[in-house]
Amino acid sequence: MTALQTTSSSPIPQRRVSRRTFLRDSAAAAVAIGAAALPSALGASVRSSGPFRKGKVIDCHAHLNHRSRATWKADDQKLIEAADKLGIDQLCCSILTPRRPATADGFRECNRWTADGMRRFPGRVLGYCYVNPGYGREALDEVRRCIEERGFIGIKLYNEYTCTEPVVFPIVELAIELGVPILQHASHSHYFVDDQPRMTDGGHLAELARSYPEAMLICAHISGGGDWEWTIKALRHAPNVLLDTSGSVTDEGTVEMAAAVVGADRVVFGCDSSMTAGVGKIRGANLNAQEKQKILGGNMMRLLRRRKS
Repeated sequence: MTALQTTSSSPIPQRRVSRRTFLRDSAAAAVAIGAAALPSALGASVRSSGPFRKGKVIDCHAHLNHRSRATWKADDQKLIEAADKLGIDQLCCSILTPRRPATADGFRECNRWTADGMRRFPGRVLGYCYVNPGYGREALDEVRRCIEERGFIGIKLYNEYTCTEPVVFPIVELAIELGVPILQHASHSHYFVDDQPRMTDGGHLAELARSYPEAMLICAHISGGGDWEWTIKALRHAPNVLLDTSGSVTDEGTVEMAAAVVGADRVVFGCDSSMTAGVGKIRGANLNAQEKQKILGGNMMRLLRRRKS
């Protein structure tokens, strides 16, 4: 008998199936069945309006492609096709410069391309205006142009500055004036990220929220890496900060903890390009249907209705 052989009397080891393992294996099975089945599982296809329609589904954190990529046009189309398959009605999109800190010419170019994406996919793509706050008046003028003239729905800030640096405050004040949210790139890493020395985390956003209680802030991708439990707890007492579920991390309990600690009213659905994982973590969450619908679209719709004309 070789080491690989067993006798019929040998005990068969029993595999203990945890909830995390069950959800992971279930997700794998769902992918095997095919993405076409997902819209009905969500409750509706993006095009449907029948009795199973539960409400609009909005991805609060998405990106169109920078046109330095030869395949940008086809990749943008694939994004919309993926949204169709997954039952996502609208995607709140920005385009970032490949290298940062962004120049004024660089972020203006990205925003022109985002505006073009809104025209190419009318009603599907909603635009965030991406700026580098370090450009002062040029950044403020670009935000006003994008919101007032191009119909963008919010502002995207990356890691050029930590959100508590004074250079960011005029952007926040303009967002309050215009009644639009700010989606802030954020993470609480366990190590220093060399290429992001001014990374914002949940604690910074809580501090900014206390200074500007009228601001509508979104903490990007709590599932995007770093210590998501710390981030959620840091934002417990910051009622004007919403938590975006996007990111490629699929740890068990992330969405449930966010809903339990800050309330389902402060959690918003996002994918940040991890499309099936983004949908799956909401579907698999141990929350009731009403809570899931708030996260999938209701909370973001409430935020967008605060836009000032």
